Amino acid sequence: MSGYQNAVEIKNVTKDYGDFKLDNISFSIPEGNVCGFIGQNGAGKTTTIQLLLDAIRRDSGNIYVFGNSIDIDSVEIRENIGVVFDEMGFHDFMTAKNINTMMKNIYKQWDEKVYFDYLDRFKLPVKKQCGSFSRGMRMKLQIATALSHNARLLIMDEPTSGLDPIARNEIIQILREYAVNEEHTVLLSSHITTDIEKLADDVVFIDAGRIILNGNKDDILESHGILKCKKDEVSLIDNKFIVSEQISSFGAEVLVKNRYACKKMYPEMVIEPASLEQIMIYYINKENVQNISDRNGGINEGTAC
Repeated sequence: MSGYQNAVEIKNVTKDYGDFKLDNISFSIPEGNVCGFIGQNGAGKTTTIQLLLDAIRRDSGNIYVFGNSIDIDSVEIRENIGVVFDEMGFHDFMTAKNINTMMKNIYKQWDEKVYFDYLDRFKLPVKKQCGSFSRGMRMKLQIATALSHNARLLIMDEPTSGLDPIARNEIIQILREYAVNEEHTVLLSSHITTDIEKLADDVVFIDAGRIILNGNKDDILESHGILKCKKDEVSLIDNKFIVSEQISSFGAEVLVKNRYACKKMYPEMVIEPASLEQIMIYYINKENVQNISDRNGGINEGTAC
């Protein structure tokens, strides 16, 4: 399973629940990269992760981990994956010591020394029931477990949500250390875009079950910008540059796709760099406007471009 170019490949995957549909999504994560998987709550991030882990069955499409189909090599694949969920997967009555005993019988490469070193580093009690742990302690316990069986792919679903800034910063530092090894790959799912900006090489943005944006994080941040102008000046901007706009009584702010080309074309207008959070908000606004347009026979098409 080593030496494969992509750690993860998701190809044309669909999962239809009736009231929600993961709609023919495709993306890949190169081996050794940190991929930020962003989107608002309910966008499809957790469903995608569950499909990747073969916890639920997809309706169509293919999923590969290190070049192996999850349908064929699921046992070997699981040996190479560490997982951290938003909610702790251990029973409340279990202790860190109990978890060590259990994991020794699950993972072939379980490293007891590494595990207890992490517990010591995180100042986690060995014999205390984890049901009494704080949210930050629960996240650290999951991370200690995920990183103690020589996993090459780490999948994290909202690991820093609800944590105080100190705990969030500590977890981000742990991820940095893990990602330094070029054989380690991370899929970090989060709606906290500042964490993604600090860590990610690539970004996959999902909204309402569809991939909206996918690419190198630095390229995405470099190419997008917030153009500020008067309300009546929006019509002067070429539609090919516009993602969507926000108009108020004070003026207009427009997310543009190529801020350097826009700067040359409209030198009198102010164009500032956009954060990932701003980019996400404007693209969601575009999708919402487009959905309204579709339902009403095509009105407002120019607003979202």
